[in-house]
Amino acid sequence: MKEKKCILSSLTDRVKKVSFILLSCLVLATLLLLFPQCSKIESKMEYSITMDKPNTHVFNVTFRYEGVNSPSVDCKLPVWTPGYYFITNFPKNIFGFSAENEEGKTLAWEKTDKNTWRIKTENVKTIVVKYCVYAFNQSVADPFLDSGRAFISPAGVCMFVDGQLNHPVTVEVKPYSEWKRISTGLDIVSEKTNTFFASNFDVLYDSPILVGNQGVVTFYVKGIPHHIAMEFPKEFDTAKVAIDYKKIVESTASIMGELPYKHYTFLVMGEGRGGLEHSNSMAVFSNGKAYNPKDERGYKRWLSFIAHEYFHLYNIKRIRPINLGPFDYSKENFTNMLWLSEGGTVYYEYMVLNKAGLLSQSEIFQEFEHGIKNFEDIPGHLFQSATESSIDTWIKFFSRNENTTISYYDKGLALCLLLDLKIRHETNSKKSLDDVMRTLYNKYHIQMGRGFKDDEFRNECENIAGCSLDEIFTYASTLKNIDYPKYFDLAGLSIDTISKEVSECWLGVNSREQGENLIISSVVWNSPAYNAGLSAQDTIIEIDGKAATQLRLKEIINSHKKGDEVKLIIANRTKKGEVKVKLEAKFEKSFKINKKDNPTPQQKELLENWLKEVIL
Repeated sequence: MKEKKCILSSLTDRVKKVSFILLSCLVLATLLLLFPQCSKIESKMEYSITMDKPNTHVFNVTFRYEGVNSPSVDCKLPVWTPGYYFITNFPKNIFGFSAENEEGKTLAWEKTDKNTWRIKTENVKTIVVKYCVYAFNQSVADPFLDSGRAFISPAGVCMFVDGQLNHPVTVEVKPYSEWKRISTGLDIVSEKTNTFFASNFDVLYDSPILVGNQGVVTFYVKGIPHHIAMEFPKEFDTAKVAIDYKKIVESTASIMGELPYKHYTFLVMGEGRGGLEHSNSMAVFSNGKAYNPKDERGYKRWLSFIAHEYFHLYNIKRIRPINLGPFDYSKENFTNMLWLSEGGTVYYEYMVLNKAGLLSQSEIFQEFEHGIKNFEDIPGHLFQSATESSIDTWIKFFSRNENTTISYYDKGLALCLLLDLKIRHETNSKKSLDDVMRTLYNKYHIQMGRGFKDDEFRNECENIAGCSLDEIFTYASTLKNIDYPKYFDLAGLSIDTISKEVSECWLGVNSREQGENLIISSVVWNSPAYNAGLSAQDTIIEIDGKAATQLRLKEIINSHKKGDEVKLIIANRTKKGEVKVKLEAKFEKSFKINKKDNPTPQQKELLENWLKEVIL
């Protein structure tokens, strides 16, 4: 009996111990769930970027990583930057890489692939990485440093630790001694000088930094500051620019319902090309003529450009195809939907300006005509769909051939125009593409915290329209000819899709003078020149027995008639010889848009609700 009691007592003690251990584990697990930071070593990531000698085009970068907890650390630099769908291979600009511990002892490292530097930490808790970035390519995607300014494109300057993209980071910018201002969409760290904070590396890479002596004008919408940083402020009518930018912001907010940021910065640099959107900023290049309000046509093109990049803060930065985020910065991120993300934004740049009272109905019609002609009048529309163009942009970003490709900007504009007209018609002007955009924003971005799938976009469009939109989505994914008159008629509009002769005789080449040579830059598919065997990069030596020049080529064409034969001496990369080209008439469609004389009440209501009749 006593032995049994001892055994029972021993079992009871064991049960108590096991229960205590289990309870302890449960408590610990609960604490780890409630306070996940308890399970990690506290870490900190800090960048310092200097630019002491701008004429060398070199940024000196120091990256300090505290709280290291692994035998090795992979530092990686992106090979592209979001919004610029092209592999730029930023790592090619890196040199002078080194790593050390907090005391300055050198740590061993090796390059494991084109954008990865692996550091052996020797179990230290803090590593300091130093390297240089050669920044000489001027674009809205590349870092650039010269005597006039520094443009820090963070994806090309700041490495991330593999697996730590969600880690917070601070960036200290040390300007060249003659520069007084830093402009960026990043938040300021108030207790430190020229130091900025990003909640993760996605935010950092989405926030370019302009350093120089730019002027800044600020306006407010809904109490939110909007800063226009202008590299050459004297070239602006700054008061008018601020008024018109404010109209763009207010018009966009009226469509989308809210401004999803605490502050916004327009980075406006000087001579150059291109623009790139960001979540609470944009970076754009231009020249004085483009943003001079005295040049009304050029100024409106400039405002369209600004409206385009601004609307992107919704359409692509927040309303995005699911493949475009979270990003893989080491390779391409493919999607079929750039026709919506980019082409749809072209459509909305005009809608925003119309709602803002900056673009009239007739001016919008002209923009629609131009956009449609851009892809309908080139042979590429016979070979490439809008979805294929979206995928192929990664390999054809700077090498599009109008004979075989189209731009998803142009066809996307047309497709979104058709979607908007159809939705408005089917709902008696009660709904529009605006409702689709707001649904995508609120449902997928705000509520679900993700991008939309291709079929989800189509479903939302059809749910709001209350009907099938199969025809329009077929236009997006195939080469089927678009029935423009059918859709423009919904708004009481006509569009001229009849081919008409626009030139009595036509050769079909674009050329440029290079020194004393006349070089063919492109040949139009199925043109007289194409069918005669001419090719891009051929050199035209003689035209009808006389030395070839641009003026001579123009004179010959203008002095001939359809059916005449022109004799050319051509040199290409393999041979030289005579080519005879029989000139033909050139036919094009104007796609001219006009109001019909007697629209129905429904057509009239749709047009009035769609586009304002702005008196400028």
